[in-house]
Amino acid sequence: MWIDTHCHLDAAEFDADRDAVVARARAAGVTQIVIPAVDTHNLERVRELAHQHDFSYALGIHPLYVMNAAPDALDRLAEALARHAGDERLVAVGEIGLDFFVPGLDPDVQQQFYVGQLKLAQRAGLPVLLHVRRSADKLLAGLRRVGFTHGGIAHAFNGSEQQAQAFIELGFKLGFGGTLTFERSQQIRRLAASVPDNALVLETDAPDIPPQWLYKTAQQRGAEPGQGRNESAELPRIAESLAAVRGWTLARTAEVTRANACAALPRLAKLESA
Repeated sequence: MWIDTHCHLDAAEFDADRDAVVARARAAGVTQIVIPAVDTHNLERVRELAHQHDFSYALGIHPLYVMNAAPDALDRLAEALARHAGDERLVAVGEIGLDFFVPGLDPDVQQQFYVGQLKLAQRAGLPVLLHVRRSADKLLAGLRRVGFTHGGIAHAFNGSEQQAQAFIELGFKLGFGGTLTFERSQQIRRLAASVPDNALVLETDAPDIPPQWLYKTAQQRGAEPGQGRNESAELPRIAESLAAVRGWTLARTAEVTRANACAALPRLAKLESA
């Protein structure tokens, strides 16, 4: 019924109860989870988890990891993409992108990895999962520079209406998750209400971006480790916020976002119809 288009199921936060997390997701009606890699060290791990649980995965290097990436990191990613090219569960290159929010990240190094990975995705014929944080215009410029034609998902989208339209025109869907559940997130709620029906997908970014009912302050998380952890089982309740701003039923929300996820990541459609 539901597709979580972005969940870091391999994260250490899930080590103690990963099987239970998966069971809760399935009980909540989440039939498919996309597990993106963040560095060369977890390329094989996300693939293993996808196969173990009948989910899907993406291979890529996250912008927060590029500063410590090995000199041959792009070559290693290219080799992994080539080795698993025939794997139906490999649905995208990701998580890749640019982050101009976190201090200390060299923008030139980020651009090198971003453009390099776009080229790898173009060569592999795969869509991309884009990390967008204060970087929408630069991401769009990179897509145009490479002539990228396979679309994908602008994950946790938080840009302007104009930037949203630009991504949509380039064949991208926009990912909405826990932030949508906060009434103070007025810009994101306005975007979720106004973009075309076929531009929306749902995600959790678990264990991160918890919805309003799970949110804990930094002080609370420090006092009680593990508090505020997000997981895929929360997706249907997050979807209620999308349904509310769109004026949709929950069934309509599931139908539309599921179809959009399969359109953004075509290999998902084959997995879901198998």
